[in-house]
Amino acid sequence: MKSNYSTLNLIFIFFSGIVLLFIVAPLFGMLLDTSSSEIIETTKDKEVQKSIWLTLSTSFVSTMVFAIAAIPMAYLLARKDFPMKRLVLGIIDLPIVIPHSAAGIAILGFISRDSVIGRVGASFGLDFVGHPAGIAVAMAFVSIPFLLNAARDGFAAVPERLEKAALNLGASPARVFFTISLPLAWRNIVSGLILMFARGMSEFGAVVIVAYHPMVTPVLIYERFGAFGLKYARPISVVFILVCLIFFIILRMLAKEKTKNK
Repeated sequence: MKSNYSTLNLIFIFFSGIVLLFIVAPLFGMLLDTSSSEIIETTKDKEVQKSIWLTLSTSFVSTMVFAIAAIPMAYLLARKDFPMKRLVLGIIDLPIVIPHSAAGIAILGFISRDSVIGRVGASFGLDFVGHPAGIAVAMAFVSIPFLLNAARDGFAAVPERLEKAALNLGASPARVFFTISLPLAWRNIVSGLILMFARGMSEFGAVVIVAYHPMVTPVLIYERFGAFGLKYARPISVVFILVCLIFFIILRMLAKEKTKNK
């Protein structure tokens, strides 16, 4: 039995190594094929700087704005049973399933100048198409399922007996939510926020249809590749990956520190 278990472990380790190599090899290959001078020159490129800042800012804003509605919805999905709940759960995952070019077409029709949302925006002098606001909407559309699912799992893991005990002691539902449910589900919520931010930041298909300009970094990489080839697109990809990596490390450290303090 022991030898069989050890053999099984070796098989699992072998396949795990293949998967890790599949993920890491292309990234390391791209990094090794890019010289330090190319990376430095790319970081000085004003267009690259603007695109990275636009990508980070729009993804962050879309994550924070839509989280205001997504977190309460996740709580309802975790705690309440209602008619057609399974249908709602299926609808939530639709943005993950459908092609992102199709998602871009859907978003474009939703925020175009002829739509209700477009006309409301126009009354305030805001045109979503070709605007950072439109980019944020497209990012949120394809990424919000990650937050909803993670937050729902977090709330579902909170023992209901704690919430009921607090209610029996006279606490209001709002106080129970903010002092018990939310803090105990916070780790999952933070993970969902980070995943939503990351997914929105990497989106190309939906964003390029809604707003080719101003260019977020994924669109700029595609534009440079189409116009000048791999040599000019690769340094931007490396710089963007490094920026993403730095941000993820910082976010994970902040989330871990906040969890410890709680």
